[in-house]
Amino acid sequence: MGISIWQLLIVLGIVILLFGTKKLRNIGSDLGGAIRGFKKSMNDDDTAKDEKDSLEEKSKDEPQQAEAEDKPREKTHS
Repeated sequence: MGISIWQLLIVLGIVILLFGTKKLRNIGSDLGGAIRGFKKSMNDDDTAKDEKDSLEEKSKDEPQQAEAEDKPREKTHS
């Protein structure tokens, strides 16, 4: 009940007749560029999220360090 290879070839032939090979080549390159751009933006989002998470962790550590610096140090008598 699936699509046979002959049916796919007939559809491909009709598409080539309708659009032409140059137009199909342009559509393919545009589609490939769109996919590359999408993947790049996904990787950039992941990198930005990782950087944001690391900045949040650093900001959590900084108040503890600031509190430690604000406390007066005990003077030792020699």
